[in-house]
Amino acid sequence: MLEQPHFGRRLKRLRLERGLSQAGLVGDGMSTGYLSRLESGERRPTERATAYLAERLGVDASALIDPAPQRSLTCELAAVLSAPSGTCDMAALGRAVEEDAGDDPAARWQALWLLSRAAGRLGDYPRERGCLLQLVQLSELLEVPELRVRSYAQYARCLRALGDMCTAELAAAQAFSLARAGELSVSDTTGALMVLIGIEVELGRLDAAARHVDELERDWLPVAAPAQAAEGWWTVAMIRGRQGDHAAARTGLETALRLLEGRDDLTLWIRLRAAAAAAALEMSPPRLAAAERWLTEAASVVDLIGTPVQVQEVRALQAQLAFHRGRTDEARAISGALLAEEEVRLPYRDRVRLSVLDGRLMILSGRVDEGIDLLQRLGRQAAESQNLDLAAHVWQSLAQTLADLRLPHTTDGADTAPQPSDEADRASP
Repeated sequence: MLEQPHFGRRLKRLRLERGLSQAGLVGDGMSTGYLSRLESGERRPTERATAYLAERLGVDASALIDPAPQRSLTCELAAVLSAPSGTCDMAALGRAVEEDAGDDPAARWQALWLLSRAAGRLGDYPRERGCLLQLVQLSELLEVPELRVRSYAQYARCLRALGDMCTAELAAAQAFSLARAGELSVSDTTGALMVLIGIEVELGRLDAAARHVDELERDWLPVAAPAQAAEGWWTVAMIRGRQGDHAAARTGLETALRLLEGRDDLTLWIRLRAAAAAAALEMSPPRLAAAERWLTEAASVVDLIGTPVQVQEVRALQAQLAFHRGRTDEARAISGALLAEEEVRLPYRDRVRLSVLDGRLMILSGRVDEGIDLLQRLGRQAAESQNLDLAAHVWQSLAQTLADLRLPHTTDGADTAPQPSDEADRASP
């Protein structure tokens, strides 16, 4: 008989793998309270209970009671870290974490870090959040300043991707405060600060974000490593653009991309080009030629080595660019195909922006009431979740699209959106 707490961990894993709630597993033959105590390890299983649960799970009883043949958490960690790129078995590592007795918190922290990063690359933000919440708790137990800062910073990034901005701000502020108080490395401090700035922007706190960007540009970017400095300059460009200083924003974007002219880190190379294209499209007027150039560069490699999230991000931006260029049929085809995918892995902000585009296309194609209803719903949801910058984008898009209805936007039966001027692009490098 497999002893507790291992029996309970295995039972819970098998239940969750089948998508069953506790009530759904026990049916009428067992109380959920008893099942909960089995899963937590508080009660030893009887033979009768084991047989009943095995039948409900559709497995042989040996799946619940036989000793685990898998390797220890430390061995699984070694296997993952030494595996050739793209070949590691994260599922085996996840099982090892679930059945780990917790004797080595540092090894558990490292395993959860790897699992959270894998979930983030797949766009599985709820699973990433679960791993990161455990990381935050473990880091407090370990009391290692670097681990605390990295846990809180990554947790904040994940919460931002889920649209939980208020909780994200608390985590990011904690990360930055710990990094500064502990006089940690430039890398840790800069990383935490950039996360905080991005969240402040989305909360509509541009003054606070601008003060932090001044500190970033003055104190940290001059001494940051090239890859992180590139991300930092993109952050500077984002804020300067929001402040209306488009010349400084363009300079920041060009500096960021120049720092990563090589392709040593292709994942970051793609991410920065996509981010630069997004920033160019958000400028007033949009820098369409620059956005198209950066998107073309990113698209040239994203299908080969990009993460699933990056592939969808580039496609969403291609739809936005097509709309700005007046190619609404193309924009509709790209966005429709993306929204129809089984899993839209985009972060909350990008998902909303894609839905905004969908609403604008509805309005311009004659489905006015349907498009207005969608945009109004998105605007209210963004405001209620404190994503004030995003809410402003939704309402501005609605107003602009309704104004566009007054302008001629049909040629040969195909609807087109007005095209902003490209003069700024033609004059820029």
